[in-house]
Amino acid sequence: MQANKKGFTLIELLVVVAIIGLLSTLSILALNTARARARDAKRVADVKQIQTALEMYYNDAGVYPSTATQGTEISYNGSVFLKTIPTPPTTIDGNSTAPNCGATAAVQPAYTYAMTGTGAASSYTIKYCIGSAVNDIPAGLNTATPAGIK
Repeated sequence: MQANKKGFTLIELLVVVAIIGLLSTLSILALNTARARARDAKRVADVKQIQTALEMYYNDAGVYPSTATQGTEISYNGSVFLKTIPTPPTTIDGNSTAPNCGATAAVQPAYTYAMTGTGAASSYTIKYCIGSAVNDIPAGLNTATPAGIK
């Protein structure tokens, strides 16, 4: 009489390992997509934050600031509207490496501010890049103005 052997066969173990490997691969891919979308959402949120600070500056000064560079603050007469102008997230995504974004494989394009006009007729543009569409904002190079973000 032969005793019952308890345990798993080699084939059963290989099938389980293959299924676990497949599930972990799929979860990592989904996580990377979520991270890329989060970085793009942060880029859009940064630009909206800069726009809000610029509008508060305009309300106090009657003109937009002549310059605004990353790492500096937006302030007027002792009122600080934005402590530090943010830098884009460092990992580059999708179309943010497009030639019109000015990016290379290793450098994320910066938020670029430019004032136009003088006095009460002054305006500004903020150029920024996102890797994929966020809501109604298309991927690639985009511009924000006092009229809104697009």
